[in-house]
Amino acid sequence: MNEVAAGVFFKKLLTSLLEPGAFLTRSAFFARKPNYDRPNWFGVGLAFSTTAALWVLLFKQHNEDVMEYERRQKERHHKCTGCS
Repeated sequence: MNEVAAGVFFKKLLTSLLEPGAFLTRSAFFARKPNYDRPNWFGVGLAFSTTAALWVLLFKQHNEDVMEYERRQKERHHKCTGCS
C-alpha cells in the first residue's frame, strides 16, 4: 500500500510539474500605493518629452504636406491653362 501511495504521489507531482504555467504561480507584476511625496520625475520627463517630440513631428509633417499640396495645385493649374 505504501508503494502505491508513493507512486500516486509522484504521478501527481510529475503531472503538476508538466502542466504549462504550473511553476509560474507568482505574478511578475505587483500593485502598490503610489507615493505622492516622491514623484517619478524620470517618468514625468519622459512622458512630456515624448509628447513634445510627437507634436513637433506632427507640425513638421503637416507643413511638408501643405507645401506638397500647393506644389501639385500649381502644376495642375499650369497644365490646364498654360499650354493650350
